[in-house]
Amino acid sequence: MTLKTPSRRHFLRTLSSAPILIGCNRKTDPKNPILGEGEFTYEVFHDWGELPERISYGNTHSVVEDSEGFIYVHHTVHQNSRSDHATVVFDPDGKFVRSWGNGFAGGAHGMLIRKENGEEFLYFCDIVRNIVVKTTLEGEEIFRIGYPRESPAYQPDPSKRDGRRYDKEGKLVYSPTNLAVGPNGDIYVTDGYGTYFINRYDKEGNFLQTFGGPGSAPGQTICPHGIWLDERTDSPSLVVADRDNHRLQWFSLEGEHIKFAYGVKRPCHFHEYNGVLLVPDLVAEVTLLDRDNEVITKLGVGLADTGKRRVMSREHFLPGKFITPHGCCYDHTGNIFITEFVDIGRVTKLRKVT
Repeated sequence: MTLKTPSRRHFLRTLSSAPILIGCNRKTDPKNPILGEGEFTYEVFHDWGELPERISYGNTHSVVEDSEGFIYVHHTVHQNSRSDHATVVFDPDGKFVRSWGNGFAGGAHGMLIRKENGEEFLYFCDIVRNIVVKTTLEGEEIFRIGYPRESPAYQPDPSKRDGRRYDKEGKLVYSPTNLAVGPNGDIYVTDGYGTYFINRYDKEGNFLQTFGGPGSAPGQTICPHGIWLDERTDSPSLVVADRDNHRLQWFSLEGEHIKFAYGVKRPCHFHEYNGVLLVPDLVAEVTLLDRDNEVITKLGVGLADTGKRRVMSREHFLPGKFITPHGCCYDHTGNIFITEFVDIGRVTKLRKVT
């Protein structure tokens, strides 16, 4: 089953399970590295979660936890995988529960979970099909958002000589990488691999606004890869992983620039727990920021050869060292999950020690 027909509500609802499991969970291994210090000390469990033999990870791009403690991993699916399911669900102990989402194979990227009127929903970004999809936790499609045709920022120049990137169909390149949802349900989508704008929609997916755009000035971004609703202050705002400007940038909910923060290299996304902002960084580290957005610590700082190592076999991955952190979430007790942009996927749990 695929995403070929937009009207098909159940394109993702292909649930399955498997009795044969292969696991790399090292919970009982006393040699698991310890990262951090003080109240930010964590024990490392690489390759967390027991995958069925038929599923082989591709790039593990994102991870979230639901209200029951189940962990959802979104990955691109490895070329050798017997299953094309891009969403894998584990129980809190890492036992496989179910998988679905063959419609996202190859393009799985951003993922957000949100409770609305007592029910939880998932939002996905697909960087191959260039869509945003809202689903139930079982993969039933609610709606999708496609190319931002209504936006003035995406109207092509007839000459195609305006310095912007166009696809082979003559449209401005669009490739949504992540999204956030505001307090009123407005949806903010980062065009991180496309034309570098941020597009805003209402809770039904109707276009409202475009802001941002390519550049390094305040209010501009280069590869706005991730976005998060920052509610650590009295006035909620949007923090954007302005990846190729090597900074974080805050916007108002109306798209006005507020401020910058630094101390990151190539930030990818965010999550927050007790006021601490979690930032996976593609350059082999995970950063924790306090409420003032000052660096608390950096976890699992890896080597400089991430570009080479990310395509190597697992024996080349070093315990306690990240390669290309890409997605992240806290669980409800403050443990951290990190997914990495490596060809064979890697999910790491950082168990909070203190």
